[in-house]
Amino acid sequence: MFDNLSDKLQKVFKHLRGQGKLTEANIREALREVRMALLEADVHYRVAKDFVASIAERAVGQEVMDSLTPGQQVVKIVNEGLTDLMGGQAAPLNLIGKPPVGILLVGLQGSGKTTTTAKLARRLVSDKRRPCLVPADIYRPAAIQQLTTLAQQLRLPVYPSSTEQRPEDIVRQSMEFARQQNCDTLLVDTAGRLHVDGELMDELTRVKAILTPSEILLVADAMTGQDAVQVAAAFHEAIQLTGVILSKLDGDARGGAALSIRSVTGCPIKFIGVGEKLDALEVFHPDRMSSRILGMGDVLSIIEKAQEAFDEKEAVELARKFKEDTFSLEDFRDQLRQVKKLGSIQQIMNLLPGMGMLKDLKNVQVDEKEFVRMEAIINSMTREERRNAEILNGSRRRRIAAGSGTSVPEVNRLMKSYDEARRMMRQVMGGGTTKKKKGKKKKAFFPF
Repeated sequence: MFDNLSDKLQKVFKHLRGQGKLTEANIREALREVRMALLEADVHYRVAKDFVASIAERAVGQEVMDSLTPGQQVVKIVNEGLTDLMGGQAAPLNLIGKPPVGILLVGLQGSGKTTTTAKLARRLVSDKRRPCLVPADIYRPAAIQQLTTLAQQLRLPVYPSSTEQRPEDIVRQSMEFARQQNCDTLLVDTAGRLHVDGELMDELTRVKAILTPSEILLVADAMTGQDAVQVAAAFHEAIQLTGVILSKLDGDARGGAALSIRSVTGCPIKFIGVGEKLDALEVFHPDRMSSRILGMGDVLSIIEKAQEAFDEKEAVELARKFKEDTFSLEDFRDQLRQVKKLGSIQQIMNLLPGMGMLKDLKNVQVDEKEFVRMEAIINSMTREERRNAEILNGSRRRRIAAGSGTSVPEVNRLMKSYDEARRMMRQVMGGGTTKKKKGKKKKAFFPF
């Protein structure tokens, strides 16, 4: 997402920062490059034109000319402009109202609407809500089964709809069903079409009248670029959207939809889909997205992911174990599992400041299966071996390799990683020393 746009903008600004003094001519030349980069990223032509005009008005003024670091000042102005273009700040869901509060999800076929409904349900659960899922797409039988299966995975109530019911009846009856299930939120997955048509809009209008939802969210496929913007405009004109969820932003989307939708429709982007798993739905923060585009990273998102993945009590206990040098392979395995919860390592790397300019690191393909192999190796050990790694001699390592379907060198690499983690954390914790048994010489950690 945004890779090409990000690369082009960073090259423009790198050139600007390399000049000691900026003139009106080279600022306007740089902004022409910015405009071309936006158009190539499939940003709506009118949005690109207005954006560059607003940036030029500020960049050519005294704010930049009198600055000690004019190049940096232009980047700051563009950063603020991109943030404003995408909405300024995150737009929270409106969940105020008599339970169950209705949320209507609409969109075309193939946009990822059904999966996004389940993703949103999972996020609501993490916010201490109890949602009920409602499959109201009677034209695609697989949609009902799909949402039912996803609801079962989340252990959430799902209304037992069928293709013989009318969508209006499904919604009406599901409201009472949700109350019986003590649910405070109703997520309704509606039918889609291959294109916007009157029949679809009439049906959604009738469903809306029955549900009176607090939110009407369009699920738009970011991969379709400007088509997503046009679809959003059509839906908004017909049923008055309250927000947009952009799906498939983890793919090859050029980013034009994210930069254009708010300006064209006035509807905020509330969430973005960044993967296939049910936890791959993120709140859309315009300021953070702008920072990502300009190569400044998104450290706040990394911190939030870590807070969700790591338990505070476990972190305190882990710190104690490192300090006392009792960190075992079982603890190491638990940390591997926690890291996996953060999501794709490649995505995490892309959130780091400066990664956009480090081409070699940016294009490194991280083998996510390595975590699976490491965990398999530890699981092949006995409890005694996991708690006392010093007893792992050559024969034990051969047995562990055979039991985990790996090789002895892979077992040795895991042990080296474990040893490095212990050594590094002992230094961080204040130089804790390795325990030695009285009267016995400590064995080398690697007996080979």
